[in-house]
Amino acid sequence: MRNIFRKKWSFVFTLIAFSFASCDKGFDELNINKTAATALNPVFILNNATVNSSFPASTVFYEVGIVQQMVSPNSGVLTGANFNQDSRDNTVVNWQRYYRNVVRNTKDVLLATKDLPARSNLYNMARILQSYAFMILTDSYGDVPYSEAGKGYSDQIVLPKYESQQAIYAGIIKELTEASAALDASKTIEAADVLYGGDVAKWKKFGNSLLLRAGMRLSKIDPTQAAQIVAKAVSGGLMTSNADNALVRHDANYTNGIGITLNATEAANVFIAAPFANYLKNTKDPRLKSIAVRYVGAKSGVDMVAAKASTDPSVQIGMPFGYDNSTISGPVKDLSLASFYDFSQVDRTRMVKTTAPMFLVTYSQTQLLLAEAVQRGWTTGSVETLFKNGVKAHMEQLATYDANSAVAPADIDAYFVANTFDAAKALEQINTQYWVSSFLNGPEAFANFRRSGFPVLTPNPFPGKGIKGNFINRLTYPNSEISVNSVNVKEAIGRQGADDLDTKVWWDK
Repeated sequence: MRNIFRKKWSFVFTLIAFSFASCDKGFDELNINKTAATALNPVFILNNATVNSSFPASTVFYEVGIVQQMVSPNSGVLTGANFNQDSRDNTVVNWQRYYRNVVRNTKDVLLATKDLPARSNLYNMARILQSYAFMILTDSYGDVPYSEAGKGYSDQIVLPKYESQQAIYAGIIKELTEASAALDASKTIEAADVLYGGDVAKWKKFGNSLLLRAGMRLSKIDPTQAAQIVAKAVSGGLMTSNADNALVRHDANYTNGIGITLNATEAANVFIAAPFANYLKNTKDPRLKSIAVRYVGAKSGVDMVAAKASTDPSVQIGMPFGYDNSTISGPVKDLSLASFYDFSQVDRTRMVKTTAPMFLVTYSQTQLLLAEAVQRGWTTGSVETLFKNGVKAHMEQLATYDANSAVAPADIDAYFVANTFDAAKALEQINTQYWVSSFLNGPEAFANFRRSGFPVLTPNPFPGKGIKGNFINRLTYPNSEISVNSVNVKEAIGRQGADDLDTKVWWDK
């Protein structure tokens, strides 16, 4: 009996062992998801970088405010250019947006494609977009991480060194020159690209137009080099129509950050600034009707309803600078308004709706920069023709925001009759129009204002300002960098100047 018992359990244990062995066979394969992606096409990583190139809402509170196009009388989360104060909750946002998303993702694309000759177009597209991001970063802050940026994963560099803006611009110019020239229509076309659908000709124009922008940025610090870069950009081929515009398209899934903020928490708190509204109004510019809305007689945010909305240019009133939500009562009384909610806003149903596009580099801007380059003798052409092309292109561009923002051809013609080009004031006229053409592109409007000195603006008179000079000159570094990457930040400050709003960037000195 004992032997039978032993034999019985020996059989059972053998059977169990066999069962476990059978289960283990193919166990690894069984636990692999056969439908999950094992690799990501790097063009989709580039698309993520492209979408995140769209400007964050904080640009309204600093860059757009510094150039006096929009303003709020409120403090708190809106504090910035309205009071000439340093609010690092807002100055940090460009840094976070472009380093965490655009630089990091374009670095990943470069790493994935550098040894793939068949994907050379994608490689060079990433170089161009990354250069765009670095231009935003260095123009905003000055000396920033460049060659070591975005290498936390690939090279374990978590505390990147800061480089001088002069060195960064040399790198940007090299990248744009080489990458634009290397794009080749005979190579793989990256049709999944969301910016241009892989259109090599348009990417080349984008790269060269951005190179023109970089060259013109040096007009004050190094005119000789600026002229050389402009010549390279022109020979490479620039944007030739609005069809070449570099813009981020938004929809219900990928929304416009400025639009989200101005249609939600701050819908009733941000207004068109008086200098911008007055300029458009005084020149009978048809773009005012495309841009502005006033809720006539509104006594509160709740009172800003469609029934009170007017886009009539004659009734638009911009909000002056120098007031908070208490002292603004003075101008409200002087102008016989119902409240400060009675001032004009950028129309939330058109130009800053949540699905509105965001323009990065445009044909209009390119024509105006080219007009200045001709005026300076750096290339050939008609200054007046290029100037008019730039103004007209921006007027026509407004239809892209919304059909109700379109400017009629007859109104464009009438504008040029009423506002003739004056060669004696060419630089002022060109760059003042660049200011208008760059509306809602805060980083570019801010950069060109510092570079050119136009438009001529009266300094914000707000009492108790946090700057020593007339205008904010740069944004301040993130507190996280100061505390974590302190050695490199201190080295940059020692070279560039104090980490405040007064210090000028290299090309502005």
